[in-house]
Amino acid sequence: GDLLKVKVNKLTSIKTQLPYSYYSLPFCPPKKIVDSAENLGEVLRGDRIENSPYVFKMREPHMCTVLCRITLDAKTAKQFKEKIDDEYRVNMILDNLPLVVPIRRLDQDSSTVYQLGYHVGLKGQYSGSKEEKYFIHNHLAFTVKYHRDPQTDSARIVGFEVKPYSIKHEYEGKWNEKSRLTTCDPHNKRTVVSSNTPQEVEAKKEIIFTYDVEYQESDVKWASRWDAYLLMNDDQIHWFSIVNSLMIVLFLSGMVAMIMLRTLYRDISRYNELETQEEAQEETGWKLVHGDVFRPPSNSDLLCVYVGTGVQFLGMVLVTMIFAVFGFLSPSNRGGLMTAMLLLWVFMGIFAGYASARLYKMFKGAEWKKLAFRTACMFPGIVFAIFFVLNAIIWGQKSSGAVPFGTMFALVLMWFGISVPLVFLGGYIGFKKPAIEDPVKTNKIPRQIPEQAWYMNPTFSILIGGILPFGAVFIELFFILTSIWLNQFYYIFGFLFLVFIILLITCAEITIVLCYFQLCSEDYLWWWRSYLTSGSSALYLFLYATFYFFTKLEITKLVSGLLYFGYMLIASYAFFVLTGTIGFYACFWFTRLIYSSVKID
Repeated sequence: GDLLKVKVNKLTSIKTQLPYSYYSLPFCPPKKIVDSAENLGEVLRGDRIENSPYVFKMREPHMCTVLCRITLDAKTAKQFKEKIDDEYRVNMILDNLPLVVPIRRLDQDSSTVYQLGYHVGLKGQYSGSKEEKYFIHNHLAFTVKYHRDPQTDSARIVGFEVKPYSIKHEYEGKWNEKSRLTTCDPHNKRTVVSSNTPQEVEAKKEIIFTYDVEYQESDVKWASRWDAYLLMNDDQIHWFSIVNSLMIVLFLSGMVAMIMLRTLYRDISRYNELETQEEAQEETGWKLVHGDVFRPPSNSDLLCVYVGTGVQFLGMVLVTMIFAVFGFLSPSNRGGLMTAMLLLWVFMGIFAGYASARLYKMFKGAEWKKLAFRTACMFPGIVFAIFFVLNAIIWGQKSSGAVPFGTMFALVLMWFGISVPLVFLGGYIGFKKPAIEDPVKTNKIPRQIPEQAWYMNPTFSILIGGILPFGAVFIELFFILTSIWLNQFYYIFGFLFLVFIILLITCAEITIVLCYFQLCSEDYLWWWRSYLTSGSSALYLFLYATFYFFTKLEITKLVSGLLYFGYMLIASYAFFVLTGTIGFYACFWFTRLIYSSVKID
């Protein structure tokens, strides 16, 4: 007998990717519309959670409750038609569970798939006519599933389903509050079971909104009530992708081990006596450039900024993943992931400042404050600019996905109030420490780089370097894209964590291998190249996102396309910074290791 209050969330569409608030369409409003408090992540996702006129009593079924009656005019009819055209779905929430429509799958053992939210309406023709009409789902048959506790006889909600119908309701005489519907009357046992006489959406037509509620006892315990939403049909694919990625990793690890053994072992055993002329020739390539290897690169400040940002990003991703693996960020906590990532990004600023200042001091830089400022503002500034433009576009579409001004202000405040000071603090600590010593002395005059073979051309080797890290993650990427753009839950963080570790290793190893080949051909400009080698996987990521857009998504509107590519651009940029930094540090460690073992006479 307790009151169950249903809340309404945004209207969503896979076709346009623009969420709208529920009451932007003329659905029946409650007496007073109240916004629920939302966290930062929810606001950024465009969730707008409000109260609704749907009120149930626990375990008391209700048939044919009339919500309200509206008469459409030209404007409202057009709004409904547009939303039906774009396949918008209505999302509702009961006891923090999203509303689902169970759909029977005809192919495999008639299992049930759940679709989040019900469609506003549908298009169709009357039999015998060619003209397409729009029909609205105005009767909702809700099913609330509950799990009863045998000791106390109290019950908890474990499922919230709906079957939407479109029906042209009829009644006798003139309409008043007490009118009984002839099409749906609990007393005469007339219930709505099909959409045989659907309700058209046209101007001047009246629509009566009704609903049924029934209660079903269920064996699902409260703790596992989310499992139905998170049904994973294809575990095999994930394992397959991980095995595939591990193969790449093993192959690369073998190569790295070989290189290490050759370079380091030979040096230790002072091989001079035993060596034929050819081996000496091949081996000396990287030794000849020992006087130039640690010469600071051009644009060294920019490299420091990017490395610092990458460290910040790496810290954020790692901590987020660890939280997610331990189950702190379950999908029932809406917007939790976004909020966590933003906060972590802000607090990781201290590591960004530290990493960039250490590198800067090694390059003999002096103006650390300028550097700290650039580290604090460059990456967030670019992302914020893209985000701002996208937000203006969404705002122009009157969508609820637009981030309100207050939230924007809060984000800027977090950035300049917490992140920037932390970057400066990190930079101060990093600059105070003694500079990192080079293992070999750098010559005064730079050595000339000999003519390189075509396959050692910087552009070519950089593009080759990005293929393997991308290959290691691309299957998991498919699932992440699907969960973002096709409105499904993504929660297999365990797999994601494994794939992420594989990504780290692949990036590090491919960069080391290519760096070694480069040094052997007496080309010592490795600083930027090591960053770009693994960072180029971001280019493949963006190309894949483009491929995904044209093959999997049915986006036709220009605005939605702009949104998609804008957000994927931000994602690729972040991926570039992350993978590039991993490659850079791997290479940095590797060159220091091999040159410190060389005895230069």
